[in-house]
Amino acid sequence: MGKLDQLMKDAKSQASRSAGPGKQGGLNAEIQSRIGHQLRAMYDDVVRQGVPDRFAELIRKLDIPEGGAGGDQTTKNEGRS
Repeated sequence: MGKLDQLMKDAKSQASRSAGPGKQGGLNAEIQSRIGHQLRAMYDDVVRQGVPDRFAELIRKLDIPEGGAGGDQTTKNEGRS
């Protein structure tokens, strides 16, 4: 996360420079854009990893109604996203 840390430092220094007495600091469009790109890149990486098998199995178990044997129910719910 080195790039994101640097972006945050840049954003803080830019905000402190632009904030004078009685003014609120803000991020300029370039800093906002750079932070957005970094966050999207990090999020895309997480999404590509997918759901671990053990979590998928837990989700399947939660889909089975309580008290039911789950026979056909598991097959019906596997197609859900």
